[in-house]
Amino acid sequence: MHLINKSKKLANVCYDIRGPVLERAREMEADGQKIIKLNIGNVGAFGFDPPDEIVRDMIKNMQNAAPYSDSKGMFASRKAIMQYTQQKNIEGVTIDDIYIGNGASELIMLSMHALLDNGDEVLVPTPDYPLWTAAVNLAGGKAVHYMCNEEKDWMPDIADIEAKITPHTKAIVVINPNNPTGALYPDELLKKIVDLAREHQLIVFADEIYDKCLYDGVTHTSMASLANDVLFITMNGLSKNYRSCGYRVGWMVVSGEKKYARDYIVGLDMLSSMRLCSNVPGQYAIQTALGGYQSINDLVAPNGRLTRQRDLSHKLLTDIPGVTCVKAKAALYMFPKLDPEIYPIEDDKQFAYDLLEREKVLIVQGTGFNWVAPDHFRVVFLPNSDDLTHAIERIARFLDFYRKKYGTEELAMRKYGKPQKEKELRIV
Repeated sequence: MHLINKSKKLANVCYDIRGPVLERAREMEADGQKIIKLNIGNVGAFGFDPPDEIVRDMIKNMQNAAPYSDSKGMFASRKAIMQYTQQKNIEGVTIDDIYIGNGASELIMLSMHALLDNGDEVLVPTPDYPLWTAAVNLAGGKAVHYMCNEEKDWMPDIADIEAKITPHTKAIVVINPNNPTGALYPDELLKKIVDLAREHQLIVFADEIYDKCLYDGVTHTSMASLANDVLFITMNGLSKNYRSCGYRVGWMVVSGEKKYARDYIVGLDMLSSMRLCSNVPGQYAIQTALGGYQSINDLVAPNGRLTRQRDLSHKLLTDIPGVTCVKAKAALYMFPKLDPEIYPIEDDKQFAYDLLEREKVLIVQGTGFNWVAPDHFRVVFLPNSDDLTHAIERIARFLDFYRKKYGTEELAMRKYGKPQKEKELRIV
């Protein structure tokens, strides 16, 4: 028989958040080994429960959830989303401008397939949430990565964005709050991106799934609230703010300059209809979630669980010689850097494998987020404080092994001072 190969369309598609390193972790778990997972923002798996009222509403309406809904979603649910856009100061949104999906992920894929022809370019940040790059490439387009500047708290580099716009550029993706860096973008920077989109007639895809996961009193501005003469596609959902990842409830809002995008909107409608509808039980959670008590505010308060775990993980990481990290202002992640002089890593996927095998800690390497060098990794600070402490102690011990392996301990002491006395590792 002939070998059956995957489609050539997958040649430039990867999603290392659930990639080969995770598969190895599953094998180790099957062998009875306990793995501390810092790889994925699966909120409910770490004891963050969804609000009781949205669970009750889904259960109460289960009998009514058997039929298909409208392909864009139930009217009441879309009306609640429309009212939320009004709270976010996004003008001109109607019920018909809202599409409910099986998570924002489905809608990202749908929106790219409706837009792109072979060779079309989309500007995507680096580092990025890798589904954006994968969706662009799978739809036949080309993801062109613009730089975010770590020295400036991971802000997008406006000059780099402008330099990468070509006649083939159709759109720009802005992930704010940002995954994987935890950055939150100020209004003045967002306005500069909008100005570029206006000048070059680009669509702005605004990924705002973490718009309530905010720390230290900062506020979030929806990009679509900043202009009416640019086309915006805004992605959001219940997964993170309402700890409901498995319910698969996301939405997409079309706003701004729609009159020139009628044919694109026809494409969105067509693809939306082809998948019939998103899951209906989850749609019953939307109205209650958006209109109810916002318990996320308790978690991100100064003494809230998420804030405490963010602060703890940042301190423990930056106590390690040769590790620097911009402290997250939003979202659930940080993206620490390994000084390449101290840790001369050539293959960061192998680094992640080695950490997993040696210390039973699962991370995602920086290149898994389309970062340009093997010198970063992403940390999820969702595990409870004890597990976070155990995990980062193990990372510290592993990096101590790396310094000894490469003979950089003395250099690390000269650059960063004497490391804190090693703690006795507590096996969990």
